[in-house]
Amino acid sequence: MGYAILIIDDDGPMRSFLAAVLKEDGYSVEEAKNGREGLARIEARNFDLVITDLRMPDLSGIDVIRSGRVKKPDLLWIIITAYGSIGNAVEAMKVGAADYLTKPLQSPDELRHVVKRVLKEAEAQKKTDLTAEELGKQYPPQEMIFLGEQMKKTQRLVEEVAPTTATVMITGPSGTGKELIARTIHQMSPRKYRPFVSVHCAALTETLLESELFGHERGAFTGAVATRKGRFEMADGGTLFLDEVGEIPPATQVKLLRVLQEREFERVGGTKKISVDVRIIASTNRDLKQETAAGRFREDFYYRLNVFPMVMPSLSQRRDAILTLADHFARQFAGIFGKKFKGFTPEANSALLAYLWPGNIRELQNVIERAVILSAGTIDVTQLNLESIPHAPQDGRGLLSAAEREMIEKVLQDAGGNRKEAAKRLGISLRTLQYRIKEYGIK
Repeated sequence: MGYAILIIDDDGPMRSFLAAVLKEDGYSVEEAKNGREGLARIEARNFDLVITDLRMPDLSGIDVIRSGRVKKPDLLWIIITAYGSIGNAVEAMKVGAADYLTKPLQSPDELRHVVKRVLKEAEAQKKTDLTAEELGKQYPPQEMIFLGEQMKKTQRLVEEVAPTTATVMITGPSGTGKELIARTIHQMSPRKYRPFVSVHCAALTETLLESELFGHERGAFTGAVATRKGRFEMADGGTLFLDEVGEIPPATQVKLLRVLQEREFERVGGTKKISVDVRIIASTNRDLKQETAAGRFREDFYYRLNVFPMVMPSLSQRRDAILTLADHFARQFAGIFGKKFKGFTPEANSALLAYLWPGNIRELQNVIERAVILSAGTIDVTQLNLESIPHAPQDGRGLLSAAEREMIEKVLQDAGGNRKEAAKRLGISLRTLQYRIKEYGIK
Protein backbone atom coordinates (compact mmCIF):
# COMPACT_ATOMS: atom_id res chain seq x y z
CA MET A 1 0.00 0.00 0.00
CA GLY A 2 3.05 2.24 0.24
CA TYR A 3 2.21 3.78 3.64
CA ALA A 4 4.83 3.89 6.44
CA ILE A 5 3.48 3.42 9.98
CA LEU A 6 5.26 3.78 13.35
CA ILE A 7 3.90 1.98 16.45
CA ILE A 8 4.89 3.38 19.87
CA ASP A 9 3.94 1.19 22.83
CA ASP A 10 5.78 0.00 25.95
CA ASP A 11 3.68 -3.19 25.93
CA GLY A 12 5.83 -5.57 23.81
CA PRO A 13 3.16 -8.20 22.95
CA MET A 14 0.60 -5.52 22.06
CA ARG A 15 3.16 -3.68 19.89
CA SER A 16 4.12 -6.90 18.07
CA PHE A 17 0.47 -7.81 17.50
CA LEU A 18 -0.32 -4.41 15.93
CA ALA A 19 2.81 -4.58 13.75
CA ALA A 20 1.98 -8.10 12.53
CA VAL A 21 -1.57 -7.17 11.51
CA LEU A 22 -0.45 -4.07 9.60
CA LYS A 23 2.51 -5.83 7.91
CA GLU A 24 0.09 -8.53 6.77
CA ASP A 25 -1.93 -5.76 5.06
CA GLY A 26 1.14 -4.52 3.18
CA TYR A 27 2.14 -1.49 5.28
CA SER A 28 5.76 -0.64 6.05
CA VAL A 29 5.92 -0.82 9.87
CA GLU A 30 8.49 0.22 12.49
CA GLU A 31 8.24 -0.17 16.27
CA ALA A 32 9.36 1.98 19.23
CA LYS A 33 9.18 0.80 22.86
CA ASN A 34 8.67 4.27 24.41
CA GLY A 35 7.89 7.88 23.61
CA ARG A 36 11.49 9.14 23.41
CA GLU A 37 12.51 6.39 20.99
CA GLY A 38 9.38 7.11 18.95
CA LEU A 39 10.20 10.83 18.65
CA ALA A 40 13.76 9.98 17.57
CA ARG A 41 12.41 7.71 14.81
CA ILE A 42 9.92 10.40 13.72
CA GLU A 43 12.80 12.86 13.35
CA ALA A 44 14.91 10.33 11.40
CA ARG A 45 12.28 9.08 8.94
CA ASN A 46 9.09 10.24 7.20
CA PHE A 47 6.08 8.27 8.40
CA ASP A 48 2.51 8.64 7.17
CA LEU A 49 0.92 7.53 10.44
CA VAL A 50 1.89 7.01 14.07
CA ILE A 51 -0.08 4.73 16.41
CA THR A 52 0.86 5.49 20.01
CA ASP A 53 -0.25 4.18 23.39
CA LEU A 54 -1.69 6.84 25.70
CA ARG A 55 -0.06 5.72 28.97
CA MET A 56 3.70 5.11 28.87
CA PRO A 57 6.32 5.49 31.63
CA ASP A 58 8.54 8.21 30.10
CA LEU A 59 6.25 10.35 27.92
CA SER A 60 2.47 10.10 27.60
CA GLY A 61 0.88 9.67 24.20
CA ILE A 62 -0.40 13.27 24.39
CA ASP A 63 3.16 14.55 25.05
CA VAL A 64 4.42 12.51 22.10
CA ILE A 65 1.76 13.96 19.81
CA ARG A 66 2.51 17.53 20.92
CA SER A 67 6.26 17.13 20.31
CA GLY A 68 5.81 15.09 17.13
CA ARG A 69 3.52 17.67 15.55
CA VAL A 70 6.23 20.33 16.02
CA LYS A 71 8.71 18.13 14.15
CA LYS A 72 6.27 16.85 11.47
CA PRO A 73 3.06 18.97 11.32
CA ASP A 74 1.43 16.82 8.62
CA LEU A 75 1.89 13.51 10.43
CA LEU A 76 -1.28 11.51 11.22
CA TRP A 77 -1.89 10.12 14.72
CA ILE A 78 -4.03 7.37 16.24
CA ILE A 79 -4.07 7.03 20.03
CA ILE A 80 -4.54 3.73 21.92
CA THR A 81 -6.20 3.88 25.31
CA ALA A 82 -7.82 1.59 27.86
CA TYR A 83 -11.60 1.30 27.57
CA GLY A 84 -12.19 3.30 30.76
CA SER A 85 -10.09 6.30 29.64
CA ILE A 86 -12.15 7.62 26.71
CA GLY A 87 -11.94 11.18 28.11
CA ASN A 88 -8.15 11.08 27.68
CA ALA A 89 -8.60 9.95 24.09
CA VAL A 90 -10.82 12.97 23.44
CA GLU A 91 -8.08 15.17 24.93
CA ALA A 92 -5.57 13.54 22.57
CA MET A 93 -7.82 14.30 19.60
CA LYS A 94 -7.91 17.94 20.64
CA VAL A 95 -4.11 18.13 20.35
CA GLY A 96 -4.04 16.44 16.95
CA ALA A 97 -4.99 12.75 16.97
CA ALA A 98 -7.18 11.76 14.02
CA ASP A 99 -8.86 8.86 15.85
CA TYR A 100 -8.44 6.44 18.74
CA LEU A 101 -8.57 2.70 19.51
CA THR A 102 -9.58 1.16 22.84
CA LYS A 103 -7.85 -1.88 24.26
CA PRO A 104 -8.38 -4.68 24.35
CA LEU A 105 -9.17 -4.56 20.62
CA GLN A 106 -12.31 -6.43 19.62
CA SER A 107 -10.54 -7.89 16.57
CA PRO A 108 -7.69 -7.18 14.09
CA ASP A 109 -10.38 -5.82 11.73
CA GLU A 110 -11.04 -2.95 14.14
CA LEU A 111 -7.41 -1.84 13.73
CA ARG A 112 -7.54 -2.31 9.96
CA HIS A 113 -10.76 -0.29 9.65
CA VAL A 114 -9.54 2.72 11.70
CA VAL A 115 -6.12 2.85 9.98
CA LYS A 116 -7.66 2.57 6.52
CA ARG A 117 -10.23 5.29 7.24
CA VAL A 118 -7.71 7.75 8.69
CA LEU A 119 -5.33 7.31 5.73
CA LYS A 120 -8.16 7.53 3.19
CA GLU A 121 -9.57 10.75 4.69
CA ALA A 122 -6.09 12.28 4.85
CA GLU A 123 -5.52 11.43 1.19
CA ALA A 124 -8.79 13.11 0.24
CA GLN A 125 -7.80 16.16 2.31
CA LYS A 126 -4.40 16.35 0.56
CA LYS A 127 -6.14 16.40 -2.81
CA THR A 128 -8.35 19.23 -1.57
CA ASP A 129 -5.33 21.20 -0.35
CA LEU A 130 -3.32 20.61 -3.51
CA THR A 131 -6.14 21.71 -5.79
CA ALA A 132 -7.24 24.73 -3.71
CA GLU A 133 -5.06 27.11 -5.73
CA GLU A 134 -6.07 25.49 -9.03
CA LEU A 135 -9.74 25.76 -8.10
CA GLY A 136 -9.23 29.46 -7.46
CA LYS A 137 -7.90 29.86 -11.00
CA GLN A 138 -11.19 28.58 -12.45
CA TYR A 139 -13.02 31.65 -11.20
CA PRO A 140 -12.99 35.06 -12.90
CA PRO A 141 -10.18 37.49 -12.05
CA GLN A 142 -10.96 40.08 -9.39
CA GLU A 143 -11.29 42.91 -11.89
CA MET A 144 -14.13 40.92 -13.50
CA ILE A 145 -15.80 39.97 -10.22
CA PHE A 146 -15.91 43.58 -9.01
CA LEU A 147 -16.68 45.15 -12.39
CA GLY A 148 -18.84 48.30 -12.40
CA GLU A 149 -19.35 51.17 -9.97
CA GLN A 150 -21.96 49.28 -7.92
CA MET A 151 -19.38 46.64 -6.96
CA LYS A 152 -16.68 49.02 -5.72
CA LYS A 153 -18.21 49.15 -2.22
CA THR A 154 -18.48 45.34 -2.21
CA GLN A 155 -14.82 45.08 -3.16
CA ARG A 156 -13.77 47.35 -0.30
CA LEU A 157 -15.82 45.28 2.15
CA VAL A 158 -14.30 42.02 0.89
CA GLU A 159 -10.77 43.41 1.23
CA GLU A 160 -11.51 44.55 4.79
CA VAL A 161 -13.16 41.35 6.05
CA ALA A 162 -11.14 38.65 4.22
CA PRO A 163 -8.06 38.67 6.53
CA THR A 164 -10.25 38.34 9.65
CA THR A 165 -12.18 35.38 11.07
CA ALA A 166 -15.49 37.32 11.19
CA THR A 167 -18.70 35.58 10.14
CA VAL A 168 -20.01 37.10 6.90
CA MET A 169 -23.63 37.30 5.71
CA ILE A 170 -24.09 37.90 1.96
CA THR A 171 -27.60 38.85 0.83
CA GLY A 172 -29.01 39.60 -2.60
CA PRO A 173 -31.13 38.15 -5.42
CA SER A 174 -30.42 34.67 -6.83
CA GLY A 175 -27.77 34.54 -9.51
CA THR A 176 -25.82 37.63 -8.38
CA GLY A 177 -22.66 35.70 -7.48
CA LYS A 178 -22.95 35.30 -3.70
CA GLU A 179 -20.97 32.04 -3.68
CA LEU A 180 -18.33 33.62 -5.92
CA ILE A 181 -17.89 36.43 -3.37
CA ALA A 182 -17.69 33.84 -0.57
CA ARG A 183 -14.95 31.98 -2.46
CA THR A 184 -13.13 35.26 -3.10
CA ILE A 185 -13.17 36.05 0.64
CA HIS A 186 -11.74 32.58 1.28
CA GLN A 187 -9.05 32.96 -1.41
CA MET A 188 -7.99 36.35 0.03
CA SER A 189 -7.84 35.00 3.60
CA PRO A 190 -5.05 33.20 5.51
CA ARG A 191 -7.21 30.05 5.13
CA LYS A 192 -6.88 29.92 1.33
CA TYR A 193 -4.83 26.69 1.38
CA ARG A 194 -7.40 24.96 3.56
CA PRO A 195 -10.78 23.62 2.34
CA PHE A 196 -13.68 25.74 1.12
CA VAL A 197 -16.76 23.60 1.77
CA SER A 198 -20.23 24.56 0.50
CA VAL A 199 -23.63 23.35 1.75
CA HIS A 200 -26.82 24.15 -0.18
CA CYS A 201 -29.21 24.29 2.78
CA ALA A 202 -32.40 24.50 0.70
CA ALA A 203 -31.75 21.21 -1.09
CA LEU A 204 -31.84 18.92 1.98
CA THR A 205 -34.50 17.76 4.42
CA GLU A 206 -33.99 18.56 8.12
CA THR A 207 -32.58 15.09 8.94
CA LEU A 208 -30.27 15.00 5.93
CA LEU A 209 -29.09 18.57 6.54
CA GLU A 210 -28.03 17.74 10.11
CA SER A 211 -26.21 14.63 8.91
CA GLU A 212 -24.56 16.64 6.12
CA LEU A 213 -23.43 19.38 8.51
CA PHE A 214 -22.39 17.35 11.56
CA GLY A 215 -21.82 13.85 10.14
CA HIS A 216 -23.27 10.70 11.66
CA GLU A 217 -22.23 7.60 13.53
CA ARG A 218 -22.82 4.12 12.20
CA GLY A 219 -26.39 3.03 12.90
CA ALA A 220 -27.59 6.56 13.72
CA PHE A 221 -30.51 6.08 11.32
CA THR A 222 -31.67 3.70 8.59
CA GLY A 223 -29.03 3.66 5.86
CA ALA A 224 -26.18 4.90 8.10
CA VAL A 225 -24.02 1.83 7.44
CA ALA A 226 -20.75 3.58 8.35
CA THR A 227 -19.51 6.55 10.37
CA ARG A 228 -19.32 9.65 8.17
CA LYS A 229 -17.70 13.03 8.65
CA GLY A 230 -19.88 16.12 8.21
CA ARG A 231 -19.13 19.35 6.39
CA PHE A 232 -17.93 21.05 9.58
CA GLU A 233 -15.18 18.45 9.99
CA MET A 234 -14.33 18.60 6.28
CA ALA A 235 -13.95 22.39 6.53
CA ASP A 236 -11.75 22.30 9.66
CA GLY A 237 -9.11 25.01 9.31
CA GLY A 238 -10.93 26.50 6.34
CA THR A 239 -14.27 28.06 5.40
CA LEU A 240 -17.81 26.65 5.50
CA PHE A 241 -20.28 28.34 3.13
CA LEU A 242 -23.93 27.98 4.17
CA ASP A 243 -25.84 28.76 0.97
CA GLU A 244 -29.52 29.80 1.31
CA VAL A 245 -29.28 29.86 5.09
CA GLY A 246 -32.80 31.28 5.28
CA GLU A 247 -34.15 27.79 4.44
CA ILE A 248 -32.67 26.10 7.52
CA PRO A 249 -35.41 24.60 9.77
CA PRO A 250 -35.78 26.14 13.28
CA ALA A 251 -34.58 22.99 15.10
CA THR A 252 -31.38 22.91 13.05
CA GLN A 253 -30.94 26.67 13.62
CA VAL A 254 -30.72 25.96 17.37
CA LYS A 255 -28.01 23.32 16.87
CA LEU A 256 -26.06 25.53 14.47
CA LEU A 257 -26.23 28.44 16.90
CA ARG A 258 -24.64 26.25 19.57
CA VAL A 259 -21.86 25.20 17.19
CA LEU A 260 -21.17 28.83 16.25
CA GLN A 261 -20.97 29.76 19.94
CA GLU A 262 -18.97 26.80 21.24
CA ARG A 263 -17.12 25.63 18.09
CA GLU A 264 -17.88 22.00 18.95
CA PHE A 265 -20.64 19.49 18.22
CA GLU A 266 -21.55 15.80 18.20
CA ARG A 267 -22.23 13.72 15.10
CA VAL A 268 -25.83 12.55 14.65
CA GLY A 269 -26.21 9.47 16.87
CA GLY A 270 -22.95 10.21 18.69
CA THR A 271 -21.92 11.58 22.10
CA LYS A 272 -18.26 12.46 21.49
CA LYS A 273 -17.54 16.21 21.33
CA ILE A 274 -15.75 17.25 18.14
CA SER A 275 -13.96 20.61 18.06
CA VAL A 276 -13.40 22.52 14.82
CA ASP A 277 -11.82 25.76 13.63
CA VAL A 278 -14.15 26.91 10.85
CA ARG A 279 -14.91 30.34 9.40
CA ILE A 280 -18.60 30.73 8.49
CA ILE A 281 -19.88 32.60 5.44
CA ALA A 282 -23.66 32.50 4.89
CA SER A 283 -25.88 33.67 2.04
CA THR A 284 -29.58 34.17 1.43
CA ASN A 285 -31.93 35.77 -1.08
CA ARG A 286 -34.47 36.37 1.70
CA ASP A 287 -34.86 39.41 3.93
CA LEU A 288 -33.85 37.72 7.18
CA LYS A 289 -34.77 40.76 9.26
CA GLN A 290 -38.30 40.40 7.94
CA GLU A 291 -38.20 36.63 8.48
CA THR A 292 -37.06 37.20 12.07
CA ALA A 293 -39.85 39.69 12.73
CA ALA A 294 -42.37 37.17 11.36
CA GLY A 295 -41.00 34.45 13.67
CA ARG A 296 -39.73 32.24 10.82
CA PHE A 297 -36.05 32.76 11.66
CA ARG A 298 -34.47 32.79 15.11
CA GLU A 299 -33.36 36.25 16.19
CA ASP A 300 -30.30 35.02 18.13
CA PHE A 301 -29.18 32.93 15.13
CA TYR A 302 -29.69 35.92 12.80
CA TYR A 303 -27.46 38.17 14.93
CA ARG A 304 -24.82 35.46 15.23
CA LEU A 305 -24.67 35.19 11.42
CA ASN A 306 -25.08 38.86 10.60
CA VAL A 307 -21.75 39.99 12.10
CA PHE A 308 -20.50 41.45 8.81
CA PRO A 309 -23.36 41.98 6.33
CA MET A 310 -22.82 42.48 2.58
CA VAL A 311 -25.48 43.15 -0.08
CA MET A 312 -24.99 41.97 -3.68
CA PRO A 313 -26.51 44.26 -6.34
CA SER A 314 -28.63 42.79 -9.14
CA LEU A 315 -27.24 42.80 -12.68
CA SER A 316 -29.81 45.46 -13.64
CA GLN A 317 -27.99 47.73 -11.14
CA ARG A 318 -24.68 46.99 -12.86
CA ARG A 319 -25.47 47.98 -16.44
CA ASP A 320 -21.96 49.39 -16.91
CA ALA A 321 -20.62 45.85 -16.42
CA ILE A 322 -22.93 43.88 -18.75
CA LEU A 323 -21.01 44.13 -22.05
CA THR A 324 -17.62 43.43 -20.45
CA LEU A 325 -19.02 40.44 -18.58
CA ALA A 326 -20.68 39.15 -21.76
CA ASP A 327 -17.36 39.44 -23.63
CA HIS A 328 -15.55 37.61 -20.81
CA PHE A 329 -18.07 34.74 -20.79
CA ALA A 330 -18.02 34.49 -24.59
CA ARG A 331 -14.21 34.15 -24.68
CA GLN A 332 -14.34 31.64 -21.83
CA PHE A 333 -16.92 29.40 -23.54
CA ALA A 334 -15.25 29.76 -26.95
CA GLY A 335 -12.09 28.32 -25.36
CA ILE A 336 -14.01 25.47 -23.71
CA PHE A 337 -15.91 24.50 -26.90
CA GLY A 338 -13.04 25.13 -29.31
CA LYS A 339 -15.02 27.84 -31.13
CA LYS A 340 -13.95 31.17 -32.62
CA PHE A 341 -15.27 34.37 -31.08
CA LYS A 342 -15.04 37.62 -33.04
CA GLY A 343 -17.30 39.81 -30.92
CA PHE A 344 -20.94 40.94 -30.72
CA THR A 345 -22.86 42.83 -33.39
CA PRO A 346 -24.10 46.35 -32.40
CA GLU A 347 -27.67 44.96 -32.32
CA ALA A 348 -26.55 42.19 -29.93
CA ASN A 349 -24.88 44.72 -27.64
CA SER A 350 -28.05 46.84 -27.60
CA ALA A 351 -30.12 43.76 -26.80
CA LEU A 352 -27.81 42.79 -23.93
CA LEU A 353 -28.08 46.29 -22.45
CA ALA A 354 -31.85 46.48 -22.91
CA TYR A 355 -32.68 43.13 -21.32
CA LEU A 356 -33.74 43.23 -17.65
CA TRP A 357 -31.80 40.09 -16.56
CA PRO A 358 -34.19 38.71 -13.91
CA GLY A 359 -31.79 35.76 -13.46
CA ASN A 360 -28.84 38.12 -13.03
CA ILE A 361 -25.25 37.00 -13.81
CA ARG A 362 -26.19 33.32 -13.87
CA GLU A 363 -28.73 34.03 -16.63
CA LEU A 364 -26.21 36.14 -18.58
CA GLN A 365 -23.69 33.30 -18.38
CA ASN A 366 -26.24 30.75 -19.65
CA VAL A 367 -27.39 33.02 -22.50
CA ILE A 368 -23.80 33.61 -23.66
CA GLU A 369 -22.94 29.90 -23.43
CA ARG A 370 -25.83 29.04 -25.76
CA ALA A 371 -24.97 31.91 -28.13
CA VAL A 372 -21.35 30.77 -28.42
CA ILE A 373 -22.50 27.25 -29.33
CA LEU A 374 -24.81 28.62 -32.04
CA SER A 375 -22.49 31.27 -33.48
CA ALA A 376 -19.86 30.96 -36.18
CA GLY A 377 -17.65 33.65 -34.64
CA THR A 378 -19.72 36.83 -34.31
CA ILE A 379 -22.70 36.71 -31.96
CA ASP A 380 -25.87 38.28 -33.37
CA VAL A 381 -29.10 39.24 -31.62
CA THR A 382 -30.90 36.14 -32.95
CA GLN A 383 -28.40 33.83 -31.21
CA LEU A 384 -28.98 35.56 -27.88
CA ASN A 385 -32.67 34.58 -28.02
CA LEU A 386 -33.72 37.20 -25.47
CA GLU A 387 -37.48 37.03 -25.85
CA SER A 388 -38.45 39.57 -23.21
CA ILE A 389 -36.62 42.61 -24.60
CA PRO A 390 -39.06 45.55 -24.38
CA HIS A 391 -40.52 46.70 -27.70
CA ALA A 392 -38.92 50.02 -28.63
CA PRO A 393 -37.26 51.79 -31.59
CA GLN A 394 -34.39 49.67 -32.87
CA ASP A 395 -31.57 52.11 -32.10
CA GLY A 396 -29.56 51.43 -28.93
CA ARG A 397 -30.75 54.59 -27.14
CA GLY A 398 -34.41 53.76 -27.69
CA LEU A 399 -33.92 50.23 -26.34
CA LEU A 400 -32.13 51.53 -23.26
CA SER A 401 -34.86 54.08 -22.52
CA ALA A 402 -37.58 51.45 -22.86
CA ALA A 403 -35.61 49.03 -20.68
CA GLU A 404 -35.01 51.67 -18.03
CA ARG A 405 -38.70 52.61 -17.91
CA GLU A 406 -39.77 48.96 -17.61
CA MET A 407 -37.20 48.31 -14.91
CA ILE A 408 -38.33 51.36 -12.86
CA GLU A 409 -41.98 50.32 -13.17
CA LYS A 410 -41.14 46.76 -12.04
CA VAL A 411 -39.05 47.87 -9.05
CA LEU A 412 -41.71 50.41 -7.99
CA GLN A 413 -44.32 47.66 -8.14
CA ASP A 414 -42.13 45.29 -6.11
CA ALA A 415 -41.55 48.05 -3.53
CA GLY A 416 -45.30 48.63 -3.19
CA GLY A 417 -45.03 52.12 -4.68
CA ASN A 418 -42.50 53.23 -2.05
CA ARG A 419 -40.22 55.58 -4.04
CA LYS A 420 -37.52 55.76 -1.38
CA GLU A 421 -37.25 51.95 -1.25
CA ALA A 422 -37.36 51.69 -5.07
CA ALA A 423 -34.51 54.22 -5.40
CA LYS A 424 -32.47 52.18 -2.91
CA ARG A 425 -33.05 48.96 -4.87
CA LEU A 426 -32.17 50.66 -8.16
CA GLY A 427 -29.00 52.14 -6.70
CA ILE A 428 -29.94 55.74 -7.57
CA SER A 429 -30.91 58.80 -5.56
CA LEU A 430 -34.56 59.56 -4.77
CA ARG A 431 -34.21 62.80 -6.74
CA THR A 432 -33.01 60.92 -9.84
CA LEU A 433 -35.87 58.43 -9.53
CA GLN A 434 -38.44 61.23 -9.28
CA TYR A 435 -36.94 62.86 -12.37
CA ARG A 436 -37.15 59.58 -14.32
CA ILE A 437 -40.77 58.99 -13.19
CA LYS A 438 -41.71 62.41 -14.52
CA GLU A 439 -39.66 61.96 -17.73
CA TYR A 440 -41.27 58.61 -18.61
CA GLY A 441 -44.76 59.57 -17.39
CA ILE A 442 -44.91 56.62 -15.01
CA LYS A 443 -48.16 56.47 -13.03
